[in-house]
Amino acid sequence: MSTHETDYLVIGAGAVGLAFVDTLLDEHPDCHVTILDKHARPGGHWNDAYSFVALHQPSATYGVNSMEMCPDRVDEHGHNAGMYPLAKHAEILAYYSKLMTERLVPSGRVTYLPLTEYVGGQSGQHAAKSILSGEEHSITVRRKLVDGTWFKTSVPSTHKPAFDIAEGTRFAIPGDLPRLWMDTENLPQHYCIIGGGKTAMDTAVWLLEAGVPAEKIDWVRPRDSWMFNRKLLQPAKHHIEDLVQFQIDLVECANGSQNGDEMFAKLGERGTMLRIDESVTPKMFHFAVISEAEVALLRQITRVHRGKRVTALEPSTMVFGEERIDMPEATLFIDCTASAVPFEQRDKGRPFFEGDRITLQLAQAPFVPYSAALAAFIEVHFETDAEKNNLVPPAPLTDTTDTYPYAMMANLMSTAILSGNEKTNAFNAKSRLHPTGPAVAEMMAKGDPRLAALSKVGPKIQANMPGVIKLGMAAKALHEGAA
Repeated sequence: MSTHETDYLVIGAGAVGLAFVDTLLDEHPDCHVTILDKHARPGGHWNDAYSFVALHQPSATYGVNSMEMCPDRVDEHGHNAGMYPLAKHAEILAYYSKLMTERLVPSGRVTYLPLTEYVGGQSGQHAAKSILSGEEHSITVRRKLVDGTWFKTSVPSTHKPAFDIAEGTRFAIPGDLPRLWMDTENLPQHYCIIGGGKTAMDTAVWLLEAGVPAEKIDWVRPRDSWMFNRKLLQPAKHHIEDLVQFQIDLVECANGSQNGDEMFAKLGERGTMLRIDESVTPKMFHFAVISEAEVALLRQITRVHRGKRVTALEPSTMVFGEERIDMPEATLFIDCTASAVPFEQRDKGRPFFEGDRITLQLAQAPFVPYSAALAAFIEVHFETDAEKNNLVPPAPLTDTTDTYPYAMMANLMSTAILSGNEKTNAFNAKSRLHPTGPAVAEMMAKGDPRLAALSKVGPKIQANMPGVIKLGMAAKALHEGAA
């Protein structure tokens, strides 16, 4: 058995845990941190993701505070042309490996235990076990256990389908697709994507860009989805006016709407939200971000099965309960039904700070790394759990158009709380992970004339806030009733 002593034991070396540790090292220069993770290298669920996955938000506010993720330039090609880069799978893994090997471990204040599973513990004494060797670790924690695994992220390679698959059925997950070239004598003659979320959209785009004709693709979408228009969510230092307009659009469309569907319809008319089929009213919203060029590609697929969930697959048949649909021979069924964040977690929220435990959640949705970094800052600079938790009530994890207004209202309230505190306001002004803070601080220092656009936001939010709260509270009741 090996023994360790540390100030903070962090479970998870993914986007959450590493954003927390990165900020903690800067804000608490005397502490020691031990990180353990089941994966063989840093990056958490990104290790398990399909190889053609990329961030769907600009990389400018992803990762950790201390290190940029992608060059600050505009993409010139592909469906992200004209916008700032989206880090790709290999880039994300390389980024986290560099962070660990060039910053965290060399600091002398971080012990990293990969391929290690947390076993349990309490009162400052915890146990872990090396997955391959079976070696046991006894870890004395002087300050706190930090849980970076609350999100329980699920990706296709770690997800078990909720339907039966008959023998002989050609079945794949998205990560299998780039290897189809290895068996050119046995290529699929038809493809069927199962799932309506961002993974399914990524897969459809990949197939189309790889040259598969749209008529050779079926798509099972139990629910259609609204998505944020990526062109409005570019880095603040380059496009602050668009971010301002985006925020104004949200509050104006919420005010006066009777429900989430009406709010989304108004946002769709403004181009703030996008949907694949304009004749369908989407009921799902998972905070996905997409480009207009991607939507144009996805609209090429017209063999769509809506409002149904697959219960079984057979070699040339899809089964939806009592309904059977014949499919072309040699159809490859592609499972995209994994939910990146299992939304059943919505009813398992707990305070960020509880004695000798920190549970990393969302301070603002969907800003995962920012929320973790903010928690590290608050841990160092505030004294009591009550004081800390008042600054970061966990943001609701909503997944429908009906409940999203609750998340939007919670974000606005969080912004007011954090900007009203001198310390957290200063943190936001320097945090690379905050969507607007550093850009606004730089503009103020330089007297940038674009600051005039910012002056519109406060009055607009204030004028529309009564309607935002009314809609948000109704959405909150729906959200809590579904939990």
